[in-house]
Amino acid sequence: MPLSNSQRRYLRGLAHHLKVIVMIGSKGLSETVLKELDRALLDHELVKVKVGAADREDRAGMIKAMAEASQAEIVQSIGHTVCLYRAHPENPQLALPA
Repeated sequence: MPLSNSQRRYLRGLAHHLKVIVMIGSKGLSETVLKELDRALLDHELVKVKVGAADREDRAGMIKAMAEASQAEIVQSIGHTVCLYRAHPENPQLALPA
């Protein structure tokens, strides 16, 4: 489900104070990192991820692949940090504006 602009703005405000939960090193995405990201999204719904790729194109590709693999929406991407959102399938904790 794509997010509207007002929902993205709301989630960006919530994510501002979050600490980075998942860090991706220079080795890139692995099955272990994707499992950890999936667990973090189930627990928190909104997570902040730090991507260690130096090249901008590599980072963008890694962020897109990470969002697709975890079925999450990209809320915001600034530099090496990206915020991802995925509602809990059974018990959503965050109420998004309409």
